[in-house]
Amino acid sequence: MIRFVTGTDTGVGKTVASAWLAAVARAEGRSVRYVKPVQTGLEAGATDGDADFVRLAAGVEAEELMRFAEPLAPAVAAERAGVPIDVDRLIASIEERAATCDELLVEGAGGLLVPLTSSSTMADLAASLEAELIVATRPGLGTLNHTALTLEAARTRDLTLGGLVVCGWPNRPGVTERTNLDRLAAMAPILHTIPFLPGVSVDGSTADPLRRALAQV
Repeated sequence: MIRFVTGTDTGVGKTVASAWLAAVARAEGRSVRYVKPVQTGLEAGATDGDADFVRLAAGVEAEELMRFAEPLAPAVAAERAGVPIDVDRLIASIEERAATCDELLVEGAGGLLVPLTSSSTMADLAASLEAELIVATRPGLGTLNHTALTLEAARTRDLTLGGLVVCGWPNRPGVTERTNLDRLAAMAPILHTIPFLPGVSVDGSTADPLRRALAQV
């Protein structure tokens, strides 16, 4: 099974959501792997990428398939680096890994329509993989519009929607968060609501607060 984790925006919490999903699946007895097809914004040799964070937080095998130093959309970063992205090769590599586990989590870059190449998007990659789509979203203002737009884009492409993961749920939710949660639940199933975890840093591979939270799930 391949699950493709996208977000309503950059920085919404896709990597934290991926780690959470991986840890839950592992706790339920399924073999799990994580793949980031294209990692941008990370220099060669650095060890603080999304895959490193998921490995530390969830204790699963996690890897990147391609890496670019500039923090840009994959298509732009690849063009500027002079390194073409071979989508067919990415798909083959992902499917090869999916065959070795019960569940493969594939984390996209940015949102669903972020360009992967000049002629394809993250949505196209998810469709080619016939993956179940998981959407990471925020609980605060703006989330209803951003989530609705993402789900509409998924529906028009006949992507299979698995559900939503709400990231950064506050300790003391206000009327905005509470009413948004009701509206989000009316749009799609909410799989998990991940609390706001002070100290968690994907960029710094600081995963201890997430591990502690997962131990209580």
